[in-house]
Amino acid sequence: MNLLLIYAHPNHKSLSYSFMQQVLRGADENREVKETRVLDLYEEGFDPVLMFNEEKRRRDMHADPELTRHRELMLWADKIVFVYPIWWGRPPAMLMGFIDKMFASNFAYRDKGGLLPEGLLKGKSVVCVSVMKGPTGYLQLWLGNAHRILMRKALFNYVGIKKVKFFEFGNMESPKGKHGQKLDKVYRYFRAVTN
Repeated sequence: MNLLLIYAHPNHKSLSYSFMQQVLRGADENREVKETRVLDLYEEGFDPVLMFNEEKRRRDMHADPELTRHRELMLWADKIVFVYPIWWGRPPAMLMGFIDKMFASNFAYRDKGGLLPEGLLKGKSVVCVSVMKGPTGYLQLWLGNAHRILMRKALFNYVGIKKVKFFEFGNMESPKGKHGQKLDKVYRYFRAVTN
């Protein structure tokens, strides 16, 4: 299995970065993982801003030469892992901009004229690892699972990815946040996971 890790946090001393390291550590010890590659969106200076004009049209976004390497990595991967914080109940703007650019028509899906498109990323699986200051139940109870609905239904299922797993860790700014246990849970998952 080829694993692509997409990291969306500006600080390499953050807890999100620690979770990224546990994903990499577990994947490195997993015999099922053939190769792992990392896209660190902030470190590479990824531009999340969509810009359309006379020369750059939305309908051509699937072939944007600036995103060729990113598209190749997405197609190469069997499993895509996103590591990011939850800010204001959703992923950071950097990750949402990446999604806006990458999950383009004629790359991630194709319109068929009906209610739902043809998902072009079938057969892949996704894992979302996210951390937040508030309690874990905040997303489920207060926000009605908006984060999972956004990521699973509005995005991944739409492009044909049916296998989606979430690790949503709350209370991560509290000394009682059980950081070690949560980091170990992610490590153990990636050490044993298959596609």
